[in-house]
Amino acid sequence: MKIGVLLSGCGVYDGAEIQEAVFALLAIEEVGAEAVCISVNKDQHHVVNHLTGEEMNESRNMLVEAGRIARGKVADISTITPADIDALVIPGGFGSAKNFTKWAFAGPEGEILPEVKLLLVNLVNVGRPIAALCVSPVVVAKAFEGSTVKPFMTIGSSAAPSPYNIDGFAAGLLATGAKTSMKTNAEINIDRENKIVTAPCYMMETDLVTLRNNIKDSVGALVELMG
Repeated sequence: MKIGVLLSGCGVYDGAEIQEAVFALLAIEEVGAEAVCISVNKDQHHVVNHLTGEEMNESRNMLVEAGRIARGKVADISTITPADIDALVIPGGFGSAKNFTKWAFAGPEGEILPEVKLLLVNLVNVGRPIAALCVSPVVVAKAFEGSTVKPFMTIGSSAAPSPYNIDGFAAGLLATGAKTSMKTNAEINIDRENKIVTAPCYMMETDLVTLRNNIKDSVGALVELMG
């Protein structure tokens, strides 16, 4: 059993959220599956100094940066087909909204990378489940915008503390044709029709134990959907 982990770089503000990615890798190993780290051989939108939050005058490649999390073992998305993996996890981090899509700059009107869209569409078409963590439901929403697939997802809850505008994100998801549900980071959302699991993770105020459990529950649901 192989589960892909799609990484948008390395670092919450310009790539994949590292803690979410590592907890996903741990949860995959705990269910007895093999993680297959995947990324895109393109530059990130920008590079952010994670100490100051300021943009740095340099460029970094998503695939190279993802190798930091994957300890060098990361596949180019162009080499991956649904035959290679049984399911896919997309950790959060701003890279989902800056690198995989342009949601961070244009909201639901932002574009998605064609290669990311292709993998997600192909996976759902053959019944392979997807788990989108944190902000990554925006990637799934853009992948299926305008199609007959209407993902049912959560991106958090406006009834609990969050550093982000949950209502605004939910409205954006609705604008793409997705359906939404309010969930805290003690909950996950399961779209059984389309085999899509979503979990708020760091979209909400949280701690490492709650985060880890949110991701563990998501991977468990992913395995259940695999049958």
